[in-house]
Amino acid sequence: MLTALTERMRPEAEVMDLQRLGSLHSSTLSFMCTLVRRIMKEEWDISRRLFDLDPEGYGTAIYEIRTPNGVFSFVLFSTELPDEERNDRVIATSWDLTMALCEGLVDDVWLEDLRRNVPKQEAGRVDARVFSLSRANRSSRLFSYVLEELSAGRQPDAQRIAEVGYLYRTTAVYGSGKLGMADWNKVRAKFPDFNRPFAPEMFICFMLRQFSLDQVDHVAKSRAPDTAVLLDGRLKRFFGIGNSTGLGMAPYLINHGELFSQWVEMRETALAQVLHKAAPTAWRISLFHDLVSRAKQHFGESHTSDAEQIDRNQVLIAELSEVDSWLAGTGDQLTTWSELTDHARDVWSLETQELVNSICLEIHPELVNDLEDSFAAIPNPVIDPAMSTVALRQLIETRYGWALEIDFSDATETDAFWYRSEEKLEPRLGFAGADPGVEKQMPLPIGRRVRECYDLLIQDLAESPDSDVVHFLLRRPTMKSIVRRIQTMSRHKYAEIRANLASRDIRPMDMLRCKLAFFGVSKFDPRSKLWVRNTMYQGAPVIEDIGQTYDSWFLPLKPQMEEVRA
Repeated sequence: MLTALTERMRPEAEVMDLQRLGSLHSSTLSFMCTLVRRIMKEEWDISRRLFDLDPEGYGTAIYEIRTPNGVFSFVLFSTELPDEERNDRVIATSWDLTMALCEGLVDDVWLEDLRRNVPKQEAGRVDARVFSLSRANRSSRLFSYVLEELSAGRQPDAQRIAEVGYLYRTTAVYGSGKLGMADWNKVRAKFPDFNRPFAPEMFICFMLRQFSLDQVDHVAKSRAPDTAVLLDGRLKRFFGIGNSTGLGMAPYLINHGELFSQWVEMRETALAQVLHKAAPTAWRISLFHDLVSRAKQHFGESHTSDAEQIDRNQVLIAELSEVDSWLAGTGDQLTTWSELTDHARDVWSLETQELVNSICLEIHPELVNDLEDSFAAIPNPVIDPAMSTVALRQLIETRYGWALEIDFSDATETDAFWYRSEEKLEPRLGFAGADPGVEKQMPLPIGRRVRECYDLLIQDLAESPDSDVVHFLLRRPTMKSIVRRIQTMSRHKYAEIRANLASRDIRPMDMLRCKLAFFGVSKFDPRSKLWVRNTMYQGAPVIEDIGQTYDSWFLPLKPQMEEVRA
């Protein structure tokens, strides 16, 4: 850890505000970006070992991946799925594509075992040679359009692609020991190629994107061998993979506070380095202007039907023009980038502030990218039984003062509850008096639990002022888990989201947006307050680009294809 910068890192009260977390954008340190950088830098050899598809694109594909440290296989099964059976919910039982990322080469015997289990997803079982499982559904309208254009010898219209952004969208990606797969400890220790958080899951989506492009070329050529053309490389890179993310992702940030703190701390460390150490030279300022212009176009090309997101995008675009003007007027007087971000904090929205931060990270890779191997953390929850109850009270008051300020006697502050639906197998958000299941709620509202513990602790101190944690827990055993959390998370700077997750006004979308920004997705399209569609890997290189020089794909733009269509 770069301790010299610790004092210049933003305080928890600012960084861990839920509205700010819900305004984060992807950056050069996002997990997809770091994975693609590794693939390109190490020149992974990715090739099709089996592409046994019929003329309509149904069948089996195996891609062989050779890295500096090992050999892996991406196995995919493509099946015909009627439109009426296509369901993006986790309760679906059939999908257009199902896939697995595996250790080593897959022989015929293992392939048949995978064929029996991978298409079943949660209902199947695999062994620890598998790192990750996923499934995807076709964007029928766009896939059919692209196929028709290629078959007729024409490139599809980039604007039509921009309206959707992908040929397939994944609805779940599994890893970390689920369904018999290798657990994270094995993957992290044994396979350095995938030792960063969510690397297997991010890679399986990267390969899904590659297959979607290979498949549409294959079907077009099969349908019209005399007229079909291959998809233009610029359009290939503009295609991403769609993703649908719901409430299931929100509890992760609460349940993995130590890991989440590490993610945030590394990003804040990188930001502190750039803001306080980097000199805003003329060419860096020029690059900043270029990226601001790129951002305005990128968000102008983003499609959503959500009124709030439309408004946020419009405000962002308007404020980016103000950023340009301010920097143009003061750029040659800047001594550090922190002068810009301090001004941003005073006058612009959270969306704009955080995009400015992401741009600052983007233009100083030499100060940032070395941190990409520091995002993993091994959880170590502990209880310090010898801590005095006086010290525990002081710890709560110091680190959880935000929770003590909430008035939990107000019914609106305790109205919401989180539970897992038995029927849908998904986390849900209910409201007292309107929804059943409050007795089965998940212990996610940390602020309310801390307040309950604190009130009991004050009572206990009045009766036993010289007591310690172990005796307090003997008297109040139901407080064990929250005391363990308080003691554990207090060792980590950014472990707790400073929001009341039991409030009637809670916005789960902010938690979804935060985690997805760390993944590296773009173009958020909320479908309600509880789930969002987004795009992964849009603008990223494809496997043909490995070994070639490839520019950053930060804020991807629609390619100019007029000369191709002419």
